[in-house]
Amino acid sequence: MTSTPATSTAMTAAAETASAAPAAEAADGTALHGPVTDWFDEHARDLPWRRPEAGAWGVMVSEFMLQQTPVSRVLPVYEQWLTRWPRPANLAAEAPGEAVRAWGRLGYPRRALRLHAAASAIQERHGGDVPREHGQLLALPGVGEYTAAAVASFAYGQRHAVLDTNVRRVFARAVTGRQYPPNATTAAERKLARALLPQDEQLAARWAAATMELGALVCTARGPECHRCPIAAQCAWQLAGAPAHEGPPRRTQTYAGTDRQVRGKLLAVLREAVAPVPQQVLDAVWDEPVQRARALDGLVSDGLVEPLGGGRYRLPHA
Repeated sequence: MTSTPATSTAMTAAAETASAAPAAEAADGTALHGPVTDWFDEHARDLPWRRPEAGAWGVMVSEFMLQQTPVSRVLPVYEQWLTRWPRPANLAAEAPGEAVRAWGRLGYPRRALRLHAAASAIQERHGGDVPREHGQLLALPGVGEYTAAAVASFAYGQRHAVLDTNVRRVFARAVTGRQYPPNATTAAERKLARALLPQDEQLAARWAAATMELGALVCTARGPECHRCPIAAQCAWQLAGAPAHEGPPRRTQTYAGTDRQVRGKLLAVLREAVAPVPQQVLDAVWDEPVQRARALDGLVSDGLVEPLGGGRYRLPHA
């Protein structure tokens, strides 16, 4: 039978999942815990959301902002955000459009709306305190499995497998011997992460932060610095001769000329405005009318822009 590209991709993904499953069965992270957490103690960056004064709200804000956004871009916005809204109640008391405005150019601005919705739910359901229980965190608007586990682990020191792109890449190389993890998180990866998790709750929380930092600073996607890695001698990928990636091509994101770029330009005008913006002002930001209209319609559909009478627009007020 001749394989089509789609069939080939599916077969590769299935093979990656199958190869990860035995690794999960045999995984014992005991030999990795000490070297990785010791490295973290020495090399961890001093980030504001890691400081005790950040609290659970600071951790939650950082987790929303850091999704698909580098630390260097998040830092100034995070500081401004926490100065203005030090508690969920402070954010919940303002219009959602103010969250979008303060989000600035972090990208993926629907995260701002979701964080505002989460703050409102925290105020209504939990008296303004970020809940401790994983299930309660997961029930908040805009909070998925990763964010719930991250807040429970980093803010409250609980034992949860926290799987972001950096952690997935560390585990793919160190344990399964692959250069990169699959494009989308698999059940086998989650099983492996749970198998590697230390039994001690405090150590588990430290391990979660340490593996994430290792992936961000050393075991990077394009230029891993294996000579700096505390577990290079145990790394399955290194021991196998660092074989090249054989799966589907890694996804890359373009920006120039896309609807995302047009949306960003439209939102930039609305963020700067103190009054509703006329259609003709928005028309000036992009020459191609069909793409511009499509981008504006998308912003309205996503709840990021509120249309008013007379062809005027503003950030959402409710």
